[in-house]
Formats: sequence, C-alpha cells, structure tokens
Amino acid sequence: MAIIIDGKITSQKVKDEVFSEVKKLTEKGMRKPCLAVVLVGDNEASKIYVRNKKRSCEEVGFISLEYLLPADTNQEELNTLIDSLNSDDTVDGILVQLPLPEGLDEQSVINRISPQKDVDAFHPQNVGRITLGKPSFLPCTPAGVMRLLSEYNIEISGRECVVVGRSNIVGKPMSLLLLSENGTVTVCHSRTYDLAQVTKRADILVVAIGVAKKITADMIKEGAVVIDVGMNRVDGKLCGDVDFESCSKKASYITPVPGGVGPMTIAMLMQNTLTAYKMHINQS
Repeated sequence: MAIIIDGKITSQKVKDEVFSEVKKLTEKGMRKPCLAVVLVGDNEASKIYVRNKKRSCEEVGFISLEYLLPADTNQEELNTLIDSLNSDDTVDGILVQLPLPEGLDEQSVINRISPQKDVDAFHPQNVGRITLGKPSFLPCTPAGVMRLLSEYNIEISGRECVVVGRSNIVGKPMSLLLLSENGTVTVCHSRTYDLAQVTKRADILVVAIGVAKKITADMIKEGAVVIDVGMNRVDGKLCGDVDFESCSKKASYITPVPGGVGPMTIAMLMQNTLTAYKMHINQS
C-alpha cells in the first residue's frame, strides 16, 4: 500500500515558514506584504479560490486586497485597474483569477501585470526565466509538487519522470522543474500514442489532464510515485485524474484528492508573494 503524501500538513509547514519570516520583518518596522486579487464575474469555483486565498493571507500576516468586478467589465476597465496596482508601491503581488468571462483577453491581462508582481509566474518574462533555470517565481502548482517531493525525500535526479498534460499552468512548467532537478522527462498529451506504455515507464508520474480517474493501476509501474494534480467532481464528490483506490495499491507514494496537491498551490502563492515583497523592499 502506498504512502500517502499529505499536502495539508506540508502546506501548513510552508505557511508557518512564511508567517515566521513576515513576523521577523515586521518586528523590524517593515510594512506587511500585500497581495491584490482581482475577480471578474460570478464563477462560483473562482469565488471559493479567492476566499481561500484571503484566508491564507490572514494566516501568514499579509494584507489582502480584493477587487470584485462585474462580469460585464470591459478590457479597458480591467487594464486600468492592473495599471493602478502595478504603480502602487504598497502592493507586492497581483493575481487575476482565471478563467475570465468571455470577451476578455486572458493573455493580454497576463502580459499587462508587472513581471515583478506576477506571483502566478504566468508573464512571458517569468516563463522565460523558468526556461533558463533562473526563475524569479515558480508557478504555484508545479512548485507545490516539487516541495512535496522534497518533503518526502523523493529523489528526482536520474529518474524517469512522466508528466501527463501540457498546459501552460501545470504541464509545461512541471516538466521544466523536473528537468531542472535532473529528471529524465517525457510529456504526454491528448495526441500521445499508447499513453499507458509511456506512463508505465515512469518512476515519478505527474498527472494534470482534467479527466476523472483517467490513470488506472494497469497504467503505472510497480512502486511508482504518483502525483495527481487533477480536481474533478463525479456524483458530487471530488476526485482526481488518478484512480486512487487501485493505484494506491501499486504505487510507493501517492497524493490524494482532495488533500494532496491542492493545498500546496495556495501555500506556494504565499511563498511567491513573500519573495515579491522582499524583492520590492530591497529595491525601494
């Protein structure tokens, strides 16, 4: 039976580390770090994420600013807000909750956020720095996966790593972070021929495709480390992209859904905001 990789415990450890560092800085008379979150429209899932981010900000000692805009907000209005936050010296991180309502250009919005305040690490400049192995920030979910692997002393160097999914948010940056730790990396996607033959080679398998229980026990290697980034709802219950019940009997380590990678995403957002803050105060 696999060892369960507990994201709740590790995420709390990350947040405790951030809180401790913020406490030391504020005791020296420094202002608190500040994260601005912009939500456009009434997407219920996005509202939950924003509430969770606000709660985490309070937990680690950050100031949290919320900008709740109506669904009919136009591009110019959103751009004006981002420009205002970019120029505000008291704001360290800016996060625009995705997806945006139809009619708004997501890439244009990402490009408009100052790279120094882009705590999601989506700006092309930050993506480029990750590719070069010189990141300012790491994308929150892949960074969370890397922290989990480190926390459980799972060796990456020299091991066969397979990432299922090629999104700009998870799949692509995940592959780069594994590569930076000397993993031998294969990226699979919807056009991959005979997916199971590839996933069965993986010592470390990271799955981020958004298809409930897509990866089954016959698709993984005995003793593999299985990281499930998926978040799906089936019959009212949350589940991942991995069939946990069957794969947990064959894997050596596995993340549950919920309680695995999910909590790590917000914890690493707190870490990125602290990094942005420290860069900011050192420049001022």
